[in-house]
Amino acid sequence: MTAAPFTRRFLIEAARTPVNLLVLVLVPVAFVVVAAGPMADAAELLGGPGGPAVQTATAGWAAAFIAAIAMYFQMRGARAADRRLVLAGLAPSRLVASRMATGLALALLAAAAALLALQLRTGLGDDPGRVLAGTLMFAVIYLAIGALIGVLVANPVNGTVLVLFVWILDVFFGPAIGAADRPVTRILPTHFVTLWMIDLPSGHGGQIGDLGWALAWAAAAAAAGWTVIIATSRVARPRRHAGPGSAVDQVAAGVRMGLRETGRNHVLWALLVAVPVVFVLLAVATTPDEFTSMTVREHGRALSQQVWLPDVHGGTMAPIAIASLATLAGLFTVLNARSADQRLALAGFRPGSLLASRLAVVTLLALLATAASLAVTATVFDARQWGLYIAANTLIALTYALIGVLIGPIFGRVGGVLIAFLVPFLDIGIEQSPMLHPQPPTWAHALPGYGPGRVLIDAAITPTFDETGALLLALAWLAALTTAAALLFRHATTSPR
Repeated sequence: MTAAPFTRRFLIEAARTPVNLLVLVLVPVAFVVVAAGPMADAAELLGGPGGPAVQTATAGWAAAFIAAIAMYFQMRGARAADRRLVLAGLAPSRLVASRMATGLALALLAAAAALLALQLRTGLGDDPGRVLAGTLMFAVIYLAIGALIGVLVANPVNGTVLVLFVWILDVFFGPAIGAADRPVTRILPTHFVTLWMIDLPSGHGGQIGDLGWALAWAAAAAAAGWTVIIATSRVARPRRHAGPGSAVDQVAAGVRMGLRETGRNHVLWALLVAVPVVFVLLAVATTPDEFTSMTVREHGRALSQQVWLPDVHGGTMAPIAIASLATLAGLFTVLNARSADQRLALAGFRPGSLLASRLAVVTLLALLATAASLAVTATVFDARQWGLYIAANTLIALTYALIGVLIGPIFGRVGGVLIAFLVPFLDIGIEQSPMLHPQPPTWAHALPGYGPGRVLIDAAITPTFDETGALLLALAWLAALTTAAALLFRHATTSPR
């Protein structure tokens, strides 16, 4: 019995996973085609190489994410099936060979999708062989990361969040976005691969050089993947899992149940600590010492103001962390409670009380995300108008928490997590960013982050409030999203499962 039939079946199973197909199209388009230009500008501003180097690196980033997600879902569904195959007589070595061959095929597919997007956008440059090899090494390293997370984390939403978090940390603090000589970033998995791929000598590669370290990382990743697959095929005893008045009373009970369910989501609590640290503190630590220009409104007039970048960077990164955390909070709250809410509605729980309890939980989590992020931000940033700055971040949190409520039923658990990170990144992190755009482009005024974003910049930099129109727009978005969430919630609780 050869490994080839099993490899074919594993690939067919991977093709049946909708998220794999989603990221195969969405990620190259989002990061190689759409976001490559703004990310290159951000890299140049933060001390990185910028320009074509960053645009080339986006192919590796896209391939890495696609490979990690594909391998995660392969490993997540493999444990029980692989053990049954071993019990049925399949040699573990052949099973491992099949899984590794499947992983290699997924890496090649991820690299091909990313390189195709890069070729359509800018071409592969003067050294296409280097770009192709670098992209493939990105994919191989992230295959191992996806496999490891697949073994450690069974919940697909939590697993996808962890893949995203590792990938974001690697990309946004790697040598293509920031300076290449920071000692703290040398431990990132694709540090040396990125430097070699974009032909930016590190000067700290030692005798084996950047290519040697890149190949070492890829080889270590392959060995780690082999070890992880062997671990999943071991036969072990299965774990035992435990089985599962007035309107004011119902709301209180609903809030208690929602908070108890949220308390069991350990990944969300870990992210409340990790995301502000990564987005704010590390961003400030890697900010170059220079001035930048921001457009603010003062006494009714738009003015261009020079600001010291290390003083304001943390304050502008906080809303990105808050928006991402709040979106995840809204997503988790609604999806985790959807089945229970339908049963509660059938059992006589008032629809209004049920809706109020869920929105109360979402609001509390959004406020918690805001408090956690601002507590970190306050250590490195001093706003000119703290009260208004806190209010603007709270508006961002509530707005994106409601967006999380809406995208959950539409895109599902895993797809919703991907959208939950992508939308705040594109809106708050790129289009509303005062460091990338002195003034947001006209079409970006229609995005949900525009109103609270302008209020936030006004509060962060100027001593007086001049963004009444933006504040009213932010409140209008909040009202519209609340109405949409109420309608969607009512439909979800009254529709049969």
